[in-house]
Amino acid sequence: MTTGRAYIGGGSVLSVVRFIAEMSWAEAGPEVAEQEVSRLCLEAKECIVSGRWLDLASLMIASAACNLTLICHLFALTLDLECIFTIICDLVKRPESLDELLEMAKLLSTKIAQQPNDKPALRLKIMINLYNLLENPYSRFCVYMNALKLAMEGKVIEHIIPSFKKIDNLLKEWDLGVQDQRYLFLAISNILKEHKSSPKETIKFLTKYLATFSGEDANVMDEAKEEAAHTIIEFVKAPDSFQHDLLEMPAVAQLEKDTKYALLYQLLKIFQTQRLDAYLDFHATNSALLKSYGLVHEECIAKMRLMSIVDLASNGSGQIPFSLIKDTLKIEEDEVEPWVVKAITSKLIDCKIDQMNQVIRVSRCTERVFGPHQWQALREKLATWRGNIANVITTIQANKVNEEGTQGAMQGLVIS
Repeated sequence: MTTGRAYIGGGSVLSVVRFIAEMSWAEAGPEVAEQEVSRLCLEAKECIVSGRWLDLASLMIASAACNLTLICHLFALTLDLECIFTIICDLVKRPESLDELLEMAKLLSTKIAQQPNDKPALRLKIMINLYNLLENPYSRFCVYMNALKLAMEGKVIEHIIPSFKKIDNLLKEWDLGVQDQRYLFLAISNILKEHKSSPKETIKFLTKYLATFSGEDANVMDEAKEEAAHTIIEFVKAPDSFQHDLLEMPAVAQLEKDTKYALLYQLLKIFQTQRLDAYLDFHATNSALLKSYGLVHEECIAKMRLMSIVDLASNGSGQIPFSLIKDTLKIEEDEVEPWVVKAITSKLIDCKIDQMNQVIRVSRCTERVFGPHQWQALREKLATWRGNIANVITTIQANKVNEEGTQGAMQGLVIS
């Protein structure tokens, strides 16, 4: 049975082995080259006959991946070159053992990712082809991780970033454990930082990474300190990121009493729960610290002004006097409306500006933190809503019964 499967595509495989061997030994001279090519072809044939697919893949990819430039130079047609690697990668369809398949996927993707500065875009394309040939979810994940590594080191990040939009669906497919999720989210956040992508996207994956530490003991949690600190910095810097549950995350909360990062945690608390005056007091005594983290004072003030408007809007009264906004934001009277408009365009609040009465009337505002208190408030609102709906249904049913009773009584009065 094994021998029967072995020769499916065996001719194509042996042709590729011969071609790669000839390219690899081209400069060694005819006598040496002929001997080595024959040896490699014989070894490849033995692997095919005995069904040793992992050994065959190792034999083929070792020379092909490391001599990619040479092969490209001597074999100019890129399309044909991709066909060669497709034949090599196609070997992943042969093993019946999942363990052997996984080892083959790791081997091929690791070898392809070697020498990332040597035609990285072509290597990445070959890697994606390998990914698509695989059916086993975890093998796909291992190849994807090597693709991330190749994209980062080979500086072809732009080719891998579009796949990040599909990560939630891919996670369902891969069904990863916590450790693998951790590696994945950290790798993606590092790529986004390197690419200088939207800070909001970087924070999104950093937050996913930090969330994997919930429930871990102190020793494991310690691994997350650097990234927790970096997440705080990214959040403070991001001009369009206003709501996060960072304070509720154990990986971030551990910084509150940390010797190195306690002040950074205090800064986060100001940005998530306090107003501009608290930030200005903090800056007065920690300006050097803020500079060391690359935080620009004027940008921090601008963000805290918007956060302060949200804080004013969440007090429950539904309206805010211009004078209170002016004093809280420490601005001139004619700057009040422009800052309110900024808050509206940032989708932080919905309101009407009443110039006649010098107030804004708030109909909705964003919660700066959505923790246990906010969840409880939401539960209470939903419970009230359910109660109101139940009362409406009861009233409708009662009216229906009364209406039917009245109609029955009227029918009894009809003279036949």
